[in-house]
Amino acid sequence: MALPLGFSIYHEDRMTSSFLISSGITLFVGLCLRFFLRKFKEAEIKRREGFLIVTVSWVSMTLFGTLPYVISESIPNFSNAFFETMSGFSTTGASILNNIEEMPHSILFWRSMTQWIGGMGIIVLTIAVLPLLGIGGMELFVNEAPGPTKDKIHPRIKETAKRLWIIYLFLTLSEMIVLMFCGMSFFDAINHALTTTSTGGFSTKQASIAHFNSPLIEAVIVIFMFIAGTNFTLIYFGFKGKINKLWRNDEFKWYLFAVIGFILLLTPAVYFDITNTTNSFSLLESFRYVSFQVVSIITTTGYASGIFTDWGVFATFIFFLLLFTGASAGSTSGGMKIVRIVILIKNGFLEFKRRIHPNAIVPVHLNGKAIGNKIIYNLLAFVFLYLLMFVTGSIIMAALPGVDLLTAISSVATSLGNVGPGISTVDPSQSFEHLPDTGKWVLSFLMLFGRLELFTVAVLFSPYFWRVN
Repeated sequence: MALPLGFSIYHEDRMTSSFLISSGITLFVGLCLRFFLRKFKEAEIKRREGFLIVTVSWVSMTLFGTLPYVISESIPNFSNAFFETMSGFSTTGASILNNIEEMPHSILFWRSMTQWIGGMGIIVLTIAVLPLLGIGGMELFVNEAPGPTKDKIHPRIKETAKRLWIIYLFLTLSEMIVLMFCGMSFFDAINHALTTTSTGGFSTKQASIAHFNSPLIEAVIVIFMFIAGTNFTLIYFGFKGKINKLWRNDEFKWYLFAVIGFILLLTPAVYFDITNTTNSFSLLESFRYVSFQVVSIITTTGYASGIFTDWGVFATFIFFLLLFTGASAGSTSGGMKIVRIVILIKNGFLEFKRRIHPNAIVPVHLNGKAIGNKIIYNLLAFVFLYLLMFVTGSIIMAALPGVDLLTAISSVATSLGNVGPGISTVDPSQSFEHLPDTGKWVLSFLMLFGRLELFTVAVLFSPYFWRVN
């Protein structure tokens, strides 16, 4: 919270005291906790404690993250402030703001910082930068790391976290410099670099990336969004010169082909859309806008270079489906993740073979290796829980006053997938501010569930978790 102080002082936006008070309160509570709980410094963290610590940490950080908004009265309504903060830390990008350009610079920077911190994970940041905890961190990392696979780039979790953060910081600084060369101001460049690398999607402009109307800026952001949606372990090996690992990775190939495939599918659909009376795109313009929006939605970044709900029913439906996919496991994106979808597709096709040859052992292969039944069962349970939460959340949202069906299902899908924009009254041209406060709290916790891969939070509501062994 001290970082936005520099922007507050430079731009004289009168937010200095708000950030001093917010950081002071947070620091005071942290020191008190450290003092009164110092006797547990050497305590061993087991799997059960790992689930609880990760969930409670994220909720706590979100609560403290609301302080700059509430104290400065830039977002005086606590429900709105909690929604905006959870959307930031979970890198969802859904916003309640209708006047972004009028917000103080330091508040906008804090808003972007929440996404950058949440992108790689608060717990990983703590392990990498604040080793003074003096406790093992593997359980925390496993419970927070996105995706069903946990490739380690170093046997020590602290070193793994440091390497991930070095890559993360390098990508952020690189994008910031390139965006400045493309014509962005320093403030816009650093904010968009923070929220692109984190696949968060918060912008300093109400119209998002469409405000700049620059094909060059859009191309740069597309590249960095795609990289941020790639497994960071593969990015690390890429920096080490082991490019062959990319082409041998099934998930990366499916991710790449999915992006290309949906662009090729939607470009002619948008170009030939006879129902589109508000926009008349050339073929090149259709390719430009579709490419940006496809990468933005698949990586769950949520930036908008246009209003995709204006591109016809077919395009809108495809983008709705993309709210569920996500990009690669081990990236900063949300959603189900490509690898889960790939495994389930392969398993589905192999089921035909098993029906014909019931006594044959036909395992699913990924990256040339057989996948155990335990992982398959885990994926089936994950998809079931994901769809159950989607249906349940949609029913709750649809029951709220003033919420139509399309708004209900798309707001739930985009929150659970940590994407940002939806359709109907929560499309890229509108905010979530008009939703009832109850709906904002429901969506906020769906963001948390989605960010922490469902089971980390859901297991806390299971009676098995609280039973004493």
